[in-house]
Amino acid sequence: FGCTQQELLPCKSHPETVLFQLLGLSIATLSTVAHYGLRFTLISNVSLDSNAYKVIHHSAFYFGICLSMTLILAALLSSAATVRESRCLTAMGFFCFALAFCGLIPAACWRYTHSTEVEDSMMDVYDFVYEEVRRNTSSFRRHELTAIHEAFLCCGKHSPFGDTTDVESTTCPSNQVHNEGQDCLREIQDFLKKHMDFVFSLLGIAIGFTVYGMFLTSFLWFSIHFSSNLYRKGKYTLR
Repeated sequence: FGCTQQELLPCKSHPETVLFQLLGLSIATLSTVAHYGLRFTLISNVSLDSNAYKVIHHSAFYFGICLSMTLILAALLSSAATVRESRCLTAMGFFCFALAFCGLIPAACWRYTHSTEVEDSMMDVYDFVYEEVRRNTSSFRRHELTAIHEAFLCCGKHSPFGDTTDVESTTCPSNQVHNEGQDCLREIQDFLKKHMDFVFSLLGIAIGFTVYGMFLTSFLWFSIHFSSNLYRKGKYTLR
């Protein structure tokens, strides 16, 4: 494929290196969008200290950035180890993959065991702001509720109270009021479900790639350790 015998091993490792770097960049992009996105930022700024959403919001961002940096570093170390045939660099690459794997498994387990915690905490924030506006206790909360309605393109919530008409008429976009806009609790739940399903899928892909990376670096380390590199291939001694 256009590689000499001595260049064969580095050329084979190049596509895997690019894939790991793309995976790391994808995780970093998703973490940044989730942290600085308008909808997530609005809820995070409104949430109280007693609500778990703000902690989850910041923890997910820092975890995603650290994970992406670890995967990119592992890919670069593996590529350098292949070119230099260095056992030290190979071991460092394996350690980075193992570190990423040890972080991904608890994250995937947390998502599986706390499947609705993010959705519930986000909807609790909306409930709190909505009830504050309904009781007319804060004009600032009214501004926050209006911003949430405009961001999620929804209008109020289905409630047993009969005096909620004024809340929707003063905080919802005009087109949502006239067209009986979507229930915000359902809209928030559907939005987060799609987002979290995508995150869970990306975690599964990342786990598979880190396992593959650990196998790849292990094979490379043993290959170098037993002096089976391609520079010595074809050299024999007759006895």
